[in-house]
Amino acid sequence: MKGAILFALIAFMPAAFAERAASIDYEFVARPASVPTEYDGAGLRFLAIKAIDGSKVDAALWPGSSTIIISVHGSGETFHANPNAFLAKGLAEKGYAVLAINTRQSGPRVNTDNFLEVRRDIEAAVYTARALGYRSLVIQGHSLGNIQVQYYAANNWEPDIKAVVLTGMFGNLPWKSRHVLVQNEDNWAQLFEVSMKNLREGKTSDVMPVQMNWITGQKVPMTAQHFLTYRWENSSTADGTYWIRRIPRPILMVRDDGDTIVQAFEPPMLLSAARSAGSLVPGIKYVNLPNSKRGPAEHYFINNREALIETVAGWLKEQKL
Repeated sequence: MKGAILFALIAFMPAAFAERAASIDYEFVARPASVPTEYDGAGLRFLAIKAIDGSKVDAALWPGSSTIIISVHGSGETFHANPNAFLAKGLAEKGYAVLAINTRQSGPRVNTDNFLEVRRDIEAAVYTARALGYRSLVIQGHSLGNIQVQYYAANNWEPDIKAVVLTGMFGNLPWKSRHVLVQNEDNWAQLFEVSMKNLREGKTSDVMPVQMNWITGQKVPMTAQHFLTYRWENSSTADGTYWIRRIPRPILMVRDDGDTIVQAFEPPMLLSAARSAGSLVPGIKYVNLPNSKRGPAEHYFINNREALIETVAGWLKEQKL
């Protein structure tokens, strides 16, 4: 099965000769070899979607009721990585449809993307879901996907987008990158200098010779377009405290209490912004799932799988979805 969603028709000639300016295309495809067998489930199908700018979006569809969850993964992850993998399967078992996607920062493309362009991947999934007949949509994003989802939901107010679910959500990524993840002003200055050089030379998609030094000792390669649109405070748009208050839909936030990647003070930053005067958010709920364990693995709800599924499903039911 193959489909296309048309976005614009330019009539240079009579209507019978109208030309297509752009479209979102999708087709059902064979199971990708990279998808593990534990991701299997009843009715699971795979898609290849082409975003409006031509970028390929791999996806998996769990069929279900009239409500579909668009699932967006974290930094460098995939739709079959946790927690999105077990959350999708768990929600599907409760009757929800899930369309889980790989964005343009998945896998080896991590830290190479332009934040402003990821919205096209989410947009492609949203329009594909509509083309498949779904009229009630929920958008869910984990970790880095949380800010991508916030940005999309704050700028797309279509009435069929009913709610937003954020898991493992940080607060202000540019601030966090500089003061928590890097904590090295010399490295920070070098990243900006090389990023600006690449910007002026039209090489924003090239991996830079200087890498981001994390406090863990890890060195992270990245492009200028990633640094400038995600990390650099003066140009980044990846600040959730700005976008969350502009989302005119109910929001659920869930954090694992053992998570050492997203600090305990970060979700309350978002909660405070969403509840501030003039916020468009009609209602927001924050759940911090108890966990006696601590570590980076808890960022993925490894020891809180059922609790996460039940929390999300329960809240969706409260929203009558």
